[in-house]
Amino acid sequence: MIDYTCFKAYDIRGRLGQELNPEIAMRIGRAFAQVLGAKRVVLGRDCRSSSFELSQAVADGLMQAGVQVLDLGLAGTEEMYFATTHLQADGGIEVTASHNPMDYNGMKMVLRGSAPIDHSNGLAAIKSLAESGAFAPEVAGGSRSDVSGTRAAFVERVLSFVDVAALRPIKIVVNAGNGAAGPTFDAIATALADKGAPLEFIRMHHDPDGSFPNGIPNPLLSENQPVTAARVLAEGADMGIAWDGDFDRCFFFDEAGQFVPGEYVVGLLAEVFVAKEPGASIIHDPRVIWNTQDIVARAGGTAIASRTGHAFLKKALRETGAVYGGEMSAHHYFRDFMSCDSGMIPWLLVAELIGRTGTGLGTLLQERRVAFPSSGEINFKVADVSAAVAAIEAAYASQAEGRDETDGLSMDFGTWRFNLRASNTEPLLRLNVESRGRPDLVSDAVHRISALLGDAAASDH
Repeated sequence: MIDYTCFKAYDIRGRLGQELNPEIAMRIGRAFAQVLGAKRVVLGRDCRSSSFELSQAVADGLMQAGVQVLDLGLAGTEEMYFATTHLQADGGIEVTASHNPMDYNGMKMVLRGSAPIDHSNGLAAIKSLAESGAFAPEVAGGSRSDVSGTRAAFVERVLSFVDVAALRPIKIVVNAGNGAAGPTFDAIATALADKGAPLEFIRMHHDPDGSFPNGIPNPLLSENQPVTAARVLAEGADMGIAWDGDFDRCFFFDEAGQFVPGEYVVGLLAEVFVAKEPGASIIHDPRVIWNTQDIVARAGGTAIASRTGHAFLKKALRETGAVYGGEMSAHHYFRDFMSCDSGMIPWLLVAELIGRTGTGLGTLLQERRVAFPSSGEINFKVADVSAAVAAIEAAYASQAEGRDETDGLSMDFGTWRFNLRASNTEPLLRLNVESRGRPDLVSDAVHRISALLGDAAASDH
């Protein structure tokens, strides 16, 4: 029996060929149906060159199990989330590798009601069955139908998060990165125009192209940010937006073309939601927390930390009833969007906030960036993750005023803190450092911790 290494903590991702191919994809589809007892499953795909063939294989596996495949075609992951609930399907699968290199692909899956799946509630069983191939006999009646028309209902749900009448004339640069975002964005832009929204959009790298002629759509990489920043400045735009390949993450640039780190967007959206719903709970990941905690406390809400990763934040939202959850990696989750993440809702909320306040995004965030400077996420390749974390813990244990292991190792020193954790999706150790108004403490800590880790292949944020 082959070990399917493409199964990760809460999704599937692997190198094309050995780790993921049409045969494996077919087996995963068939196992998904059998383990869940699914009769109707939503299927979507991103625009990667390999995604069409893999989605065909997943559909074949599902249909062998007698499933009605509800095919979205080219669509974002959040459209799959929406359609799974909207169509009352038994589950959903999106074939996507998001921002991973060209030779990768994968799948994101949800249960009925767009509930998250992980190894505790189905993923381990799907992996085991796909590996063994011990499937039940084929079931007649499998079928495939086009449900791409659900996009109109998706657009209406997304627009329900904003008061279109409150939008003011602003210019926005949008960079789809030649991923799946373009057609869905166009549907949203058309609906906004029909409702009289006075927004002007400057599109770049807009058409889906699986060869990614302008590079893999991963706006979190510093080398990918200047092109959007430059366009914001050239157009005199009020802000810029960039998405990853399946557009479940949304990244911002302010009116000066400056990239906005994700943790400050989390704080901004937390403030918006607590203002709309006094006393609301807000979920955040444990990597960079002080800005969000301070904003939520000032607004009278409750900030709750969750382990990093979409399956974990979604569970936390469902368990607590929190109105919003955010990760510094630019995943934003909304209770009223099936407790799932969306890359389209955040920019609409920020556009509304700019319209309501008459204040630029950079100005809105300036005070927060000064009050709580952070390092951004720094990645290290180390030979032994556990040993590396133990070495850092030993070096700082005597100085720490507090520690937390919600996700990885967090240590609090009063004026600064760090979080060090292993990636759930890549063979990396990730470091984040923040302080209370002391950028010098951030840079000093990064330097010292990097030295302790042996300066092991540190990469950009």
